[in-house]
Amino acid sequence: MTIAHGGKTSGRRLLWTAGVLLGVAAVAALYVWITLNWSFSEGERVGYVQKLSKTGWFCKTWEGEMAMVTMPGAIPEKFLFSIRDDEVARRINQFAGRRVAILYEHHKGVPTSCFGETEYFIVDVRPVQ
Repeated sequence: MTIAHGGKTSGRRLLWTAGVLLGVAAVAALYVWITLNWSFSEGERVGYVQKLSKTGWFCKTWEGEMAMVTMPGAIPEKFLFSIRDDEVARRINQFAGRRVAILYEHHKGVPTSCFGETEYFIVDVRPVQ
């Protein structure tokens, strides 16, 4: 009898542990989904894209740098950004050397750099005349 009772206890512990692990995984997945799909803020920046490259060992992401000049002769401010959409990265490369406006979403709390190295994710680009 004792052996059978011990088997029931081991089975319950295993189920309880599996349930806790699944619960933690579900909460983590929900957190990642929320941080990637709910933006803290949205905006637009205008300037010249200086750098755009696909980087990373395992998680390849598009990372870029834009120089924003407030007035001629002033030191440009750098705006670092990430891109999750290959089509948007292609369009930014298409406007290389031209002044562009990039539309971004600010996502706070994204847990790893696998989704992007910055909190600013570019969603669209347009040339500025």
